[in-house]
Amino acid sequence: MGENTFLTVKNICKSFGEGSSRQDVLRGMDFTVTKGEFCVLLGPSGSGKSTLLNIIGGIDQADSGYIAIDGDKLRDMNERALTEYRRKHLGYVFQLYNLIPNLNVKENIEVGAYLSDQPLPIDDLLHTLGLWEHRYKLPNQLSGGQQQRTSIGRAIVKNPDILLCDEPTGALDYNTSKEILKLIEDVNQKYGNTVIMVTHNNAISDMADHTIKLRDGKVRHNILNEHKISAAELEW
Repeated sequence: MGENTFLTVKNICKSFGEGSSRQDVLRGMDFTVTKGEFCVLLGPSGSGKSTLLNIIGGIDQADSGYIAIDGDKLRDMNERALTEYRRKHLGYVFQLYNLIPNLNVKENIEVGAYLSDQPLPIDDLLHTLGLWEHRYKLPNQLSGGQQQRTSIGRAIVKNPDILLCDEPTGALDYNTSKEILKLIEDVNQKYGNTVIMVTHNNAISDMADHTIKLRDGKVRHNILNEHKISAAELEW
């Protein structure tokens, strides 16, 4: 294991169903991610990306193998320790924004801050997110891109070690998608969080430090990107 290894995914297997309807979704996943890296899990629908992200996030459990964060294996944690791990170390950004409809932008982000011992300054974050002038609006007064920015704010305000992003631009148009990717890039560079992003969009891997290509539940390519470009330069 490299000295900078932060996340270890070791021989992860996962299946759903029993008997003849059993489906092997993950078939021995192996890779490592270093601290502060922007890592993309790239693959078509059904390649196991979201299942793997849920296992890294402690939402789902592997059938065999293990996930270790900074040397701590998730499978060795009891339910209380796992809840604490998720609360302290992880931020989630999903395709659906899951905002609380009767709270304004600032209050939605504050919900994330309550989960942290060392939250980021909310006003500073609102400026970084480009939401300062929208801070008192309710979710139904926002565009899709602004709602996704708010959901990123809620995830990042607790200053998590790892930001898990599941198709965060899946519901957005091209220009808004690029804005959101630029925002995640800025957050990664400014706060140093390790970003793991699931996507089926090949172009996004050009902005990543590290791309893991998945197919049929296995790692097909594990690539360190020596010539990454900025989110603003992406085209698809």
